[in-house]
Amino acid sequence: MTLIFSGNDYKYELEGVMKLFIPATLFTHIYSDKIETEDDFVFARQKVCKKTTLLYVICRYQGETYRKAALLVDDESIKKVDKELYLSRILYKVMEKATGISPKWGVITGIRPVKRVNAFLNEGKSKEEIYSLMETEYLCSKEKCDIAYETAMTQKEILDRLDGSTFSLYISIPFCPTRCSYCSFVSQSIEGCIKLIPEYLDKLCREIRYTGEMVRRIGLKLDTVYFGGGTPTTLSAQELDLLMKTIEQSFDMSCVREYTVEAGRPDTITEDKLRTVKLNGCTRVSINPQTLNDSVLEIIGRKHTVQQFFDSYELARKIGFSAINTDIIAGLPSDTVESFKNTIDKLIDLSPENITVHTLSIKRAARLNRGDRTVLENPADRMVEYATNRLFNNDYKPYYLYRQKNMLENLENIGWAKSGYESLYNIYIMEEVQTILAMGAGGSTKLVDLENHRLERVFNYKFPLEYNKHFDLMIKRKNEIEEFYAEKK
Repeated sequence: MTLIFSGNDYKYELEGVMKLFIPATLFTHIYSDKIETEDDFVFARQKVCKKTTLLYVICRYQGETYRKAALLVDDESIKKVDKELYLSRILYKVMEKATGISPKWGVITGIRPVKRVNAFLNEGKSKEEIYSLMETEYLCSKEKCDIAYETAMTQKEILDRLDGSTFSLYISIPFCPTRCSYCSFVSQSIEGCIKLIPEYLDKLCREIRYTGEMVRRIGLKLDTVYFGGGTPTTLSAQELDLLMKTIEQSFDMSCVREYTVEAGRPDTITEDKLRTVKLNGCTRVSINPQTLNDSVLEIIGRKHTVQQFFDSYELARKIGFSAINTDIIAGLPSDTVESFKNTIDKLIDLSPENITVHTLSIKRAARLNRGDRTVLENPADRMVEYATNRLFNNDYKPYYLYRQKNMLENLENIGWAKSGYESLYNIYIMEEVQTILAMGAGGSTKLVDLENHRLERVFNYKFPLEYNKHFDLMIKRKNEIEEFYAEKK
């Protein structure tokens, strides 16, 4: 399909709206005042006159043509961002009529819808005013207003207590026993890169020590630690012990309130590893089945069984972990609504402190995106609705929420928690309110200065081989962290 932009450069936002209706699609982009194509197209026009701006959309879709327009009277209150939002709403209405689909998040195409609610709360707006703005400005359904508002209210007490001099530490372990079919993360199977690991760990320890010295000079306080990946427990107990002791030696751990290690794949979990991370200060682990259906696990390339998940979960409880997260995914290939309901029901019976409900997202880097498009024809909406109702009714509250491109049915990922077990790190990184210093391949440091509304990023090399090869060049980038805080002072 061809997207034609006339008198505007709203490519990113308008393409985002289009993907709400036609997901997993590549669009051709043209900047022109004319329609010169035989294919299906969207022509999005902004015509600025002396005192008015005309916005209109013409769409040809599956042989039918649709149109809609609006005339704005220009004054100081109408900015570029307002015109972009107006044109997005017009495009939404046109595509809604053309496809018969009404995406529930409206024209909110960004990954952090809760940030809008938090901004309205900070402006002192009431619940009724927030709902009205979300529904009229962004065409957001009441159902999604409810989940965004509840998430924001769960976060509020935590965000209100946030100390601006704190930071979180992210440790990237980009290795997995095998690669799952839906995965687009920077992770590599252990068989293909086992020779890289000793050098990778050596350099990761060097990066941790280097950053620890920098943090002491700046005067920041470590708040949370998060081991992610990949699958950190792909490493041996000895390797995990080395990394965690390096962190303890490099940073002041006295103010750390949360320490998470993703033990995501049950086939990587052993008693030795769990005892090792607990002895080194880990307070929270993720053990992620993704589904409690063995046939679905096999189809998506998870080389473990449902029973291995239950065994790993029981082992973590036996060792003394009082905060366990479990991830599941709605919309996996061959999963059914009944099977998904069974997964939710059994997890609630286990009573983990956190249950994170993801919706399948078909990324270009994932193997699923190269096959049958029937994966898009999946009742994920019914699955998520069931999970939402069951979790609300069993004293779980949504505490963080984010969205990704090409998610089935324009849905979302939601972290649910029992009261008092909300993951601080997940809230901070999603709402972009605390500096996150990221170590390892694929790490993306976020530097946050709330007082001056500044957010800057420092990227590490993406893959382990690049990370090892260009380590010294990458370390030089760390100086940007110190420069950021020097400017802040």
